[in-house]
Amino acid sequence: MKRAVVIGASSGMGMEISKLLLADGWTIGIAARRADKLMAFKELNPDRIEFETIDVTTDDAPDCLLSLIDRIGGMDLFFYASGIGKQNRNLDTDIEIKTVATNGLGFTRMIDAAFNYMANNGGGHIACISSIAGIKGLGPAPSYSATKAFQNCYIQALEQLANQRHLSITFTDIRPGFVDTALLSGAHKYPMLMNVEYVSRKIYSAVMRQKHICVIDWRWSILARLWSCVPNFIWRKLNL
Repeated sequence: MKRAVVIGASSGMGMEISKLLLADGWTIGIAARRADKLMAFKELNPDRIEFETIDVTTDDAPDCLLSLIDRIGGMDLFFYASGIGKQNRNLDTDIEIKTVATNGLGFTRMIDAAFNYMANNGGGHIACISSIAGIKGLGPAPSYSATKAFQNCYIQALEQLANQRHLSITFTDIRPGFVDTALLSGAHKYPMLMNVEYVSRKIYSAVMRQKHICVIDWRWSILARLWSCVPNFIWRKLNL
């Protein structure tokens, strides 16, 4: 039996990936902060869904994860879709700190817990949604782009660590462009905005094929390559 845990399953891509896993025969453990959303999701298939209320910014989050893993009988796939981010052109420090707490510390806390569980239980697959925002520092969203760069680098480092320790753990770093979720809600119009269902199907395919890095979609893949080639003396002068 295939068993997966999805963190950030109460909405957006996390919820859509959970639905795809369920349709594909997986037993899933879903987690997020909003218990009411998780309870409603469990009603889709009570026999193959367990849930746990988890706030990744709290110290007890790894223990809650282990409890959820135990209730579904193990974990072959850990899918991390939790995260926050918003434009912060006025550099409100509270926004920056909350973003770092969730996308940096919370991410590390949960990815480490999944890695250590798999290291002690025969391996598995860790997949996470980061962003192409990690390619360059973005003036309109400083901590968001910085924490996404951290996530990209951290997954790469753990992949190397797993190989050094001869652990059977594979990794998929998913880097979408703009996706039409609550994260991007508001008056600002985003270019090349993608439908969440479309993106989730692309993500699911990449995870099942165990791709190491997947930029979604082809348009954003081209843009990401162009971004990475822009010299810093030009980048710092761009008006994004």
